[in-house]
Parts: sequence; C-alpha cells; structure tokens
Amino acid sequence: MILPRYRIADSAIPGAGKGLFVDEFVAAGRIVTAPDQIDRTYGWAEITGSPALAADLHAAARWFEDRYTVSPEWPDECYVNHSFDPTGLWHLGFIFAAKDLPQGTEITVDYRHLLAPGQDESFHDAATGEKITGLSWQESLAQSTRALALLLG
Repeated sequence: MILPRYRIADSAIPGAGKGLFVDEFVAAGRIVTAPDQIDRTYGWAEITGSPALAADLHAAARWFEDRYTVSPEWPDECYVNHSFDPTGLWHLGFIFAAKDLPQGTEITVDYRHLLAPGQDESFHDAATGEKITGLSWQESLAQSTRALALLLG
C-alpha cells in the first residue's frame, strides 16, 4: 500500500517508463509504501525452477532472506524505479522516505536490495551506467538497517 497521496506519471529517469510520484510532502523517515495483500512468497530455487514463475522473473522482489514475491499484475508500487542515489530506503519490504520529499518527488530505491544475490538487472543505472547486481541478504539487511537507524536518529 502507498501511504501518501501519489500519482503514476512519466519517469524523469531516461528509459524508465512510468514512475511513482508523491503528491504531498513526506518527511524523512516516514513510510511511503508498506507490504499489503501479499499472499505468498517463493524461494529463489522455486522461481528459477518453475517455467511459469521464471517467466515473471522481471516482477520478482526479495522481501527477506531467500523469499521473494512475484507480482506480474503490476500494482502501483511496482512503478518505483531504481537509483543508486534513491529518494526511498527499501527495508524489509517497506520504503521509507530517505530524506524530506517535496510534493512531486519521484520515489526511487536501490534495486540491489530487491534482487537475488549476484543477480544482474536487465538494464544499467541510468545516471552512472553501472550494473545493478543483487546484494547478499546479509549485506542488504546490514546496509538498510544502518541507513534506517541513521535516518531515524
């Protein structure tokens, strides 16, 4: 679920298609999106071992450890785009405002937290040209926990 008022519009990120934009000010540390209506998670081996699930690999997101959701129906939360300098912090399926977000800010997160360890995204970061490669669970959790602790003081 997306908590602040928002809209889906053309992304400012080259090649990204649509993006999710907040339509109201969101203070740093506030939750922008929260898990909602997740009825199932899958192990990575289940996804890669099933032709039906593997066909929707582009719609998979890691929530914790080796557990992923697959959302081919593309809810509005899926319009959050990638950035190595994100406006949102992905932590255990929640997206927190990484800084004060003025109305009209596009919500982005670092996709390395959502990918499987070592999994390369099918595109490169638009700003840097760098590959986007999934972090290990331990590295992802440590990074996002430290960043959230700093954000919340």
